[in-house]
Amino acid sequence: MAARKTTQLASDLLVELDRAGAEPMHRQIESAIRDRIRTGGLPLGTSVPASRSLAADLGVSRGVVVEAYQQLVAEGYLASTPGGYTRVAAGPGTPTPAPTPEARPSYVVDFGYGRSDVASFPRAVWLRSLRRVLTEAPNDRLGYLSGNGMLELREGIADYLNRVRGTCADPETVVITAGYAQASHLLMAVLAARGARVVVVEDPSANDDVRPLADAHGIKVIGVPVDDDGLRDDALANVEADAIILTPSHQWPTGGVLTAERRAAVIEWARSRDALVIEDDYDAEYRYDRTPLGAMQGLAPDVVAYAGSSSKTLAPGLRVGWLILPPDLVGPVAEAKVLADRGAPAIDQLAFADFLQRGELDRHLRRMRPVYRTRRDVLLAALAEHLPDLEPTGIAAGLHVVTWLPDHLDEDVVVEAAARAGVHIVGLRPYRLSPGRGGLIFGYSNLNERAIVQGVRLLAQSLVE
Repeated sequence: MAARKTTQLASDLLVELDRAGAEPMHRQIESAIRDRIRTGGLPLGTSVPASRSLAADLGVSRGVVVEAYQQLVAEGYLASTPGGYTRVAAGPGTPTPAPTPEARPSYVVDFGYGRSDVASFPRAVWLRSLRRVLTEAPNDRLGYLSGNGMLELREGIADYLNRVRGTCADPETVVITAGYAQASHLLMAVLAARGARVVVVEDPSANDDVRPLADAHGIKVIGVPVDDDGLRDDALANVEADAIILTPSHQWPTGGVLTAERRAAVIEWARSRDALVIEDDYDAEYRYDRTPLGAMQGLAPDVVAYAGSSSKTLAPGLRVGWLILPPDLVGPVAEAKVLADRGAPAIDQLAFADFLQRGELDRHLRRMRPVYRTRRDVLLAALAEHLPDLEPTGIAAGLHVVTWLPDHLDEDVVVEAAARAGVHIVGLRPYRLSPGRGGLIFGYSNLNERAIVQGVRLLAQSLVE
């Protein structure tokens, strides 16, 4: 019979009590023994001192030690039998080492797209909204939420979008989401549950986000080409699908604007097939040549689901987005939202509602439009001076510019040469479903004027080396 391993002294347990500290002594004893077990200092099967003995060694009441032992038994670190010894019941922890994160390349200039200038986020104004909400919000607003979202924010979103984007929104048709990404997840799940099997996307487009969602739900993705006037309705006419995802006000990434005739054709196509049009209105507030175009949803609220977010207007880290839905989709999408996360955070929703109600988003956009327009103008001037063979397109709006490459330049070769020169830029190829003209995407919103010029010069130099 194997000898019982035992330790008899408090010193063997390395228990050191801070009698003047705020932490209760039984917690200190628990922590000391737990740490010794985890590190292997008390091997599996070792008997710990009797509670009376340990209490005497430590100069505490026996009840303090008993309470500590009972907690460790409940957690599985110790095991105790009536009339027997208390033994170590767990071995030392062997934590799985965290994977080493892949080192991100360091660039001199990063023309990454899809960003807002988060350094310009109106922190002081947002803080005032937060303070008002925390002071004035009724207690019931902090309970479990409905999948639709806070009524205050749904009312604010509906009023704002009806005024500035020409939507036809009622608070009852608005569902608050955690940004466009979640909106896509919810819609794809609901459409799949209704039997959807095919979804159309623009080609090129941000289909790298859509394809994994579609694959997960057994939905096929079909690309329809775009030109300077947006999605080609002639190429869509004979396509059979259950939904189509569009960026009609500023096609991503080429920048085309879907004409009135093509908008009407898409709506007619959707109605004839009982299909859903998903309108991604990702950066339409930033137009530099005229008033932003109205949303398609205002033309056909019965077949268009409008998706927007605060990511480009304020900051992606807010994770606040919204859907305006045809009435028959509101309930299913709200239910899917509850299943996903029990609803968006209450305080953030109420703060954004206050921010909207007081006109702060309008003021922020008025402040940022000239900033972004200046950066765009500097980029276009630098391209004209240093890379005149690149042909800019889609320059009238948004936070990026696409440039078409001449035939003698290969897109992948240019992107790799730029990276070697310390410039991060991406091409159009990753966003195409079928071959097409080579191009580069210059995001400028997060760069100052000096960095923009430097980046273009470095790119030009990389192409002649």
